[in-house]
Amino acid sequence: MGIISSGQTNIGMIRETNQDAIYLNRETNLFIVADGMGGHNGGDIASSILVKCVPEYFDRHQNEGPEELLSGSIKFSSNIIYQKGIEEKQLKGMGTTAVACFYKESHLYIGNVGDSRAYLIQGDKIYQLTIDHSLVHEKSSLSILSGLGNYDRQKESEDPQKNVLIRTVGFEKNLSVDVFTYKVSRNDLFLICSDGLHGKVSDEVILETWQKNHNGDEVTQEIIDTTVQKLIDIANQNGGNDNISAIMMYAK
Repeated sequence: MGIISSGQTNIGMIRETNQDAIYLNRETNLFIVADGMGGHNGGDIASSILVKCVPEYFDRHQNEGPEELLSGSIKFSSNIIYQKGIEEKQLKGMGTTAVACFYKESHLYIGNVGDSRAYLIQGDKIYQLTIDHSLVHEKSSLSILSGLGNYDRQKESEDPQKNVLIRTVGFEKNLSVDVFTYKVSRNDLFLICSDGLHGKVSDEVILETWQKNHNGDEVTQEIIDTTVQKLIDIANQNGGNDNISAIMMYAK
């Protein structure tokens, strides 16, 4: 079983700089989306450090297992970003999200910090595989646990605190990384993206766009390329008020 992949990052319609960064390596099957934050170009520095340091860590620690590689590489990146923020005061407080996927032996291993997401599309269903480390997700969880259930995805998208993160790479010294493992089946489609995409394109529209683009045909590189481009176009059409990044991976 092989992987067809495609990725893009886009500045969006409003921002003057792109603080997102992506990494796509079809030989090693390592894929990363990072959404940086921080003044004085701190965001693009943080995200650039992450997409550089994670592959470097993989290269130097090839004897480690996939879960250890993902967790270790993101923590390694976090320490470098944190230290750079201490050394250069204008960069203090910079950070980045991270969602990294590593495909090996019919399994997809996912490491996540922040609110960049990993999705699975399987048949006519779409599933969010990662958990957002955001204040609105905490509110949603509390709503469910309390039995009220009155804080849904619509209210999350309208919440003025929707961009407040409770965990980022590089912001503090000690970092916890969520790591998930998924057994891949043929025809599974995975999407990793920054909130510039999922904040402007609903899960339902993501699924609908994929279904329209491949329309039951054999999935090719061109179809994956076109779907990524279409999703970015939709995000821009819906305002494009943030940088937009997406990588798609199809199990063929």
